Amino acid sequence: MSLYLQHIDHVVGGVTHISRMELELEPGSFNVLLGRTLAGKTTLVRLMAGLEQPSQGKIFMAGKDVTGVSVRKRNVSMVYQQFINYPSLTVRDNIASPLKLAKTSKKEIEQRVGEIAEMLRIEHLLDRYPQELSGGQQQRTAMGRALVKEADLILFDEPLVNLDYKLREELRDELRELFKARNCIAVYATTEPNEALALGGNTAVLHEGKLLQYGPTDQVYRRPNSRHSAEMFSEPPINIVPGTLNHAAISFDPSLSFPCDSGLLNLAEGTYDFGVRASHITLSPTSPSDIELPVKVEVAEISGSETFLHVSHERFPLVLHLAGIHEFHVNDPIKIYFPSHQLYAFDKQGSTVYVPAGQGGNLNG
Repeated sequence: MSLYLQHIDHVVGGVTHISRMELELEPGSFNVLLGRTLAGKTTLVRLMAGLEQPSQGKIFMAGKDVTGVSVRKRNVSMVYQQFINYPSLTVRDNIASPLKLAKTSKKEIEQRVGEIAEMLRIEHLLDRYPQELSGGQQQRTAMGRALVKEADLILFDEPLVNLDYKLREELRDELRELFKARNCIAVYATTEPNEALALGGNTAVLHEGKLLQYGPTDQVYRRPNSRHSAEMFSEPPINIVPGTLNHAAISFDPSLSFPCDSGLLNLAEGTYDFGVRASHITLSPTSPSDIELPVKVEVAEISGSETFLHVSHERFPLVLHLAGIHEFHVNDPIKIYFPSHQLYAFDKQGSTVYVPAGQGGNLNG
């Protein structure tokens, strides 16, 4: 079954939540909706489910127009942020509930519930009630209820956001494996670029209700089609530094100029926004083309086993994404190494005109 959103608008009270959305999802595909809060992810999920109707445009499932068809008449399942389970029912009965509504035989219900519970590693919890479960077990139960239905379309609206990091990582890995063997369409909404990368499949980057880019996840990450897409698909957001390309050199200011990467020579001379990912700036040189920059520390954010180091050059701020724990003091003078060979280039309209070697090269060549 395919899913096609054709020129979808969704306007509520004069406020546009989805604008001119054109998106086609293939049968058996795993698709991530990536965007910040209020990007339109939840609205899009609800439109796909039939919980909301578009103000304009049409939705097709398997080639059939289902625009006005209610969620009850679509073969879809949903998993939400909250652990939505029936508190008075056991795990077994929670998972079985959609099958009972469909008047499935007891024998088939028993078989399918057992298979799903084993797949989600909660077979030993089938006789417990939701209040007796941990957060991760409750979310597995909710997922089991969505998966047991064998829906054509399964929608996940930030399902792991309320779980701790370890549980999120565990369930994310399980989800990816689960859908390798299923022929339904899965749609997974998240605010986190790293989650999109971990899940793989395809990614649709959303911003203010608009689709910026859609394609295989690694391709969208490596070859963003715009500055906005690059910023959305980076954690922390990609560093942007205005500069000038002139006579085979890039200048960020009169005192900071360096030879440009050979691929950039195909671009017209002029001003551009240059982007560099936080993980590509380092504390020690990794390439002969790295540029040593004197900076001051603004703040070091330690998150688990990684550090987000915010620094300021006299002309621009930068963020480094460092593996491991690094302790710095505010206003410490340090040297960092800026990878001149890892620069993206965006024109004045925000379109990507160059991606660095290893990511795809000149988009115009």
